Amino acid sequence: MNILILMIPMAMLLGIGFVVAFLWANNQGQFDDLETPAHRILFDENERKKS
Repeated sequence: MNILILMIPMAMLLGIGFVVAFLWANNQGQFDDLETPAHRILFDENERKKS
């Protein structure tokens, strides 16, 4: 039972850390454009440099 005294606060801190990281990434614009990076792999890199 004594381990619960340690594990519950650690789990809460870890969860809060994930929420803070998600909110930071969202405010920085990490999730604004989800389509372009997936399509970028289809184009040849040399063609983009010539244009």
